[in-house]
Amino acid sequence: MPVYEYTALDGSGKSVNGIIDADSPVAARHRLRGSGIFPVEVTETSARPRDLRSAPVSISALFKRIKPGEVSVATRQLSILLGAGVPLVGSLEGLISQITNPSFKKVMAQIKESVNEGNSLAYTLSSHRRIFSNVYVNMVRAGEASGSLDVVLERLADLGENEQALRGRFKAALAYPVFMFFIGTLVLFFLIAFVVPNITQIFKEMHQTLPLPTVVLINVSNFLKSFWWLILLATGGAIVILKQLKNTPRGRYVWDELKLRIPVLGPINNKIALGRFGRTLGSLLQAGVPLISALQIVRNIVNNVMIADVIDNAMEEIQAGKSLASPLAQSRWFPSIVIQMISVGEQSGELEKMLGKIADTYDRDVESQIMAMTSMLEPVMILIMGLIVGFIVVSILLPIFEMNQMIR
Repeated sequence: MPVYEYTALDGSGKSVNGIIDADSPVAARHRLRGSGIFPVEVTETSARPRDLRSAPVSISALFKRIKPGEVSVATRQLSILLGAGVPLVGSLEGLISQITNPSFKKVMAQIKESVNEGNSLAYTLSSHRRIFSNVYVNMVRAGEASGSLDVVLERLADLGENEQALRGRFKAALAYPVFMFFIGTLVLFFLIAFVVPNITQIFKEMHQTLPLPTVVLINVSNFLKSFWWLILLATGGAIVILKQLKNTPRGRYVWDELKLRIPVLGPINNKIALGRFGRTLGSLLQAGVPLISALQIVRNIVNNVMIADVIDNAMEEIQAGKSLASPLAQSRWFPSIVIQMISVGEQSGELEKMLGKIADTYDRDVESQIMAMTSMLEPVMILIMGLIVGFIVVSILLPIFEMNQMIR
């Protein structure tokens, strides 16, 4: 059944917008009049889900994008409706009436119509990869196969809310240091490129030998003033080249290895991957997904090729009859405490709970380490900026002191 976007007038003459499904534009207008509103314009939008990756990006879409938080809220509402015994199509219809984002409402209407035509929910969601991740789609597919879709959706909502809460705390902690960095950089650039030349011009006109710090400051100032565009161009080119290299298999491998081995940040990246591994694998197993299938999903969301290779090796070993802990123990990226907890979980039959504890432990550890790093960023940035400003002041004062001595 086609889906139509409409602009109409309500009983008080106020303009309203929305979407409606009907067999034809005439039927859509009849339904709207029957509900007490008078259609002004009715246009059809595709009822079948289309891959958003191929959709053109407009300026309005940037301001009406679908946020992960909205997806989590909709997922929980759908879980509640299904848990209350409402059929899937009816649950989707009830969910659509609660959504305020026009873009999201349109997508959910397309999903509802596709499900109403006989397609599975997982198949329909897979056509909207920008909104619903591979983990989301595969967990929904497992929920449909096991008959526990409401439970799976509830766990997906929990995962999404936890991830958003953690990301929100990180952004809040980094907001001030990042703001301070950009403002400080702009101030220093303006000072060196435009203020310092006016002062140092006096020293040049005196035709006397200048101290080394002053010469360095003048050269840096002249370079920034003349070639600031070259710095921006080189920075942008370097970013583009690095992104292109990351898209190659070899470049991705080197980048992921660097992320795990780099001092300070390497252990944090490793813990983030382990937390994601434990949280997702535990949720998939609780949803009734077989271990091999769950590992195939998890390897795609750890966001690191090296750890994904370890998971691939683990799947081969498990198919050969070994436990999960045994192949993971051969990798340096899985600490002994993780191996012990997985081993205990396999022996006790509570692997899902142990994986959840691993995720909780590493999530808390990562959060505390990042908070500590961000608290150290502020004094370090102040120190660096103070040193740069001090160098500028000393470079300007040294020639003045020398002139003062010559006058005496």
